[in-house]
Amino acid sequence: MRIRVVHETSYTYEQPARGLIQILRLTPRDHDGQYVRKWRIDTSVDGRLTAREDGFGNIVHWFTPDEPAEALAIRVTGEADTDDNAGVVRGAVERLPNLFYLRETDFCVASPELHALAHDAADAAADTLTALHRLMEAVNGAVRFEPGPATAAVPAAKALAAACGNSQDIAHVFIAGARHLDIPARYVAGYRAREDGEAEVEAPHGWAEAYVPDLGWVAFDAVHSLSPSEGYIRLAMGLDYFGAAPIRGSRVGGGTETLDVKLRVEQGKAAVQC
Repeated sequence: MRIRVVHETSYTYEQPARGLIQILRLTPRDHDGQYVRKWRIDTSVDGRLTAREDGFGNIVHWFTPDEPAEALAIRVTGEADTDDNAGVVRGAVERLPNLFYLRETDFCVASPELHALAHDAADAAADTLTALHRLMEAVNGAVRFEPGPATAAVPAAKALAAACGNSQDIAHVFIAGARHLDIPARYVAGYRAREDGEAEVEAPHGWAEAYVPDLGWVAFDAVHSLSPSEGYIRLAMGLDYFGAAPIRGSRVGGGTETLDVKLRVEQGKAAVQC
């Protein structure tokens, strides 16, 4: 499948903001089943855009404007060809040992209720993969998806108690449950093309990956209760949303900030046959 992405994030400041720094995890890497054809990041103001790699192996750009800015727009345009690997992630850059992804974070702390959900889902499962699929189904049934900005993400226990959340929240619930079962799990940020071919216009999507012995890292999207396949572009991963957030930034001054996000993800007219 060929997936085309146009993603624009616009900031407007009450007063010119100084010392702007934007950290962008907006560039996907090639791996088995994901091949980047072209990808570009543009900004509405002049500045320095430098690329590096973070500790997880994500491509990260740092953007700093040359002068104080009253507004800033960051626009991503790109195309990637994808194959269906049944959610199995192979050939990706791995900088950290699998056991690192058992660490708790503030967003992925499991409450007693989440412990119970994970144990009930995994009870009598014949293997790790079966336990993870049951956990995904349980999370999907327990937490209703409500679209919302990624910046509004809440801890896993709070999302489970509220029985609703955005894709970041639902991924955190799954991750916390998997780690409680001693299964390494991590957060993934990226883009999703709809199965019906219509353009996806929601915010960037979030899902999880968990480590399965003898198989490797496998993706699980508890929002849709499926393992991501050729309809997904994987941008970045981390222990939780903050480690993989597509855009994070800081500034000095500027007063009140207004944020607007426009995203279009669609299947291209030409698909690659492999």
